[in-house]
Amino acid sequence: MKHARHFDKAIPNHLKVLWGIIVILLVVVGGRTYLYTHKQVVTQAVNVRSGPGIEYKKITSLQPNARVAVIRSKYHWKQVRTPDHKTGWIADWYFSQPNPVTKLSQATIVIDAGHGGSDSGALSISGKQEKKYTLIFAQKLADKLEAQGAKVYMTRKNDSFVGLAARPALAERVHADAFISFHFDSSPDENQGSGFTTYYYHQGASYRLAKDINSSLNPHGLDNKGVEFGDYLVIRDNTVPAVLNELGYINTKKDFKKIRSTTYQDQVTTEMITGIAKFFEQE
Repeated sequence: MKHARHFDKAIPNHLKVLWGIIVILLVVVGGRTYLYTHKQVVTQAVNVRSGPGIEYKKITSLQPNARVAVIRSKYHWKQVRTPDHKTGWIADWYFSQPNPVTKLSQATIVIDAGHGGSDSGALSISGKQEKKYTLIFAQKLADKLEAQGAKVYMTRKNDSFVGLAARPALAERVHADAFISFHFDSSPDENQGSGFTTYYYHQGASYRLAKDINSSLNPHGLDNKGVEFGDYLVIRDNTVPAVLNELGYINTKKDFKKIRSTTYQDQVTTEMITGIAKFFEQE
């Protein structure tokens, strides 16, 4: 330690300043080198946006084969610096095939609240409309997913009509990693049916997602009818892993008591998070 103090005193002040400048330059140059050696080329004309999603405003646009410096990644988006030194976000599918998502915080998920607007859906014994409760469940799941770091898009956020084809189209447009739809069953006669079911159309990832979600759900006094094939347009015409959840019979008194219960709503959507997270961990 004595030698170190002696050596420090022997260095003139102007050399200390010089060494400090050199260190700063190395950090700055090193940072720039790291940034600009991670350049990628966009494959087609693309809009650069102010945030990681199609809902953010356009900052500028790039032509095919433009080179950009990639700063970081979030969801399926990359923050970049453009040739004219603007910083913004570009969807990663404009570069190359994105890597598979392996955890919930990296996922982009579309949540579909069934029916809406002029389409009321099924009715309870007292005339309550299915569309109201699909939106409640969808919003609760969306909030929980966002709290876990996922990027969430909803097919509707209010009592508005959305065509069936537009729902899977949204999932394709944002390159979602999963599509989850909420509905409630209805039987021909009141108080005839009971229980909840998770439907899939496509084998493979959709079936696995359905199994992971369904197995995470506790009965809560209702029968878990398991996973079944369902020929529903919103999951049939989907190009991403897609499931449709029927979470009780709206025209059965026992089931509707659960459906309208905030406790059931919170429990089910929390349990679904467990199943969705499991799905991504196994992909």
